[in-house]
Amino acid sequence: MASRDDPMIEITPQVLLKAYSCGIFPMAESADDPALYWIEPQHRGVLPLQEVHFPRRLLRTVRTTPLVVKIDTAYDDVIDGCSAPRPGRTTTWINARIRNLYRELFERGACHTVEVWNGDALVGGLYGVALKGAFFGESMFSFERDASKIALVHLVARLIAGKFRLLDTQFTTDHLKQFGTIELERDAFQDELEHALSGTADFHTLQRDVSGADAVAIIAEAMRAKGQNA
Repeated sequence: MASRDDPMIEITPQVLLKAYSCGIFPMAESADDPALYWIEPQHRGVLPLQEVHFPRRLLRTVRTTPLVVKIDTAYDDVIDGCSAPRPGRTTTWINARIRNLYRELFERGACHTVEVWNGDALVGGLYGVALKGAFFGESMFSFERDASKIALVHLVARLIAGKFRLLDTQFTTDHLKQFGTIELERDAFQDELEHALSGTADFHTLQRDVSGADAVAIIAEAMRAKGQNA
């Protein structure tokens, strides 16, 4: 389900956070379209934090990679990466209003970036919105092999450590399904969202420069707790 807003009406960060608390998020038709569409999918993607199943190869990569993961240092660069053309997609849903709105949330500490760096070059990452015990993933990108996956592992470790209850991926894709993403009907998602918003969480429980080895240890413990092999 989607509804179009009036591009002349200002959407404030407070309105945006209220929409998230109701299970609604904005997208644009294209980068050049000034309008936003409020999206409330009938089927919602969720990655259960205690039931992730990252492949061993990926966890080994996260432990040993020379790439460096940083948190909340390069909002505009991450947005540029997420909106860059890629195979199979020449346009983006991230328009100027999206950029500005989430920058305001970033400055208020409600929007976060997970960045993967190769020296001075940003080679992958993701961004999303934290609200109480819920994290709403918005977009991710990768310019080097496994860079976005490395960012996702670090995000999941951070959310587990910070006592988050919900990681909303908005939609399900084959890429996300391999890590345990499931699809919930709208009513079931609303129940999960209500539960997540009834608690508190801290995105910065882990230090900003947590190592890959420490991130993997957190993931591995969560996987073992559910009887999985890490």
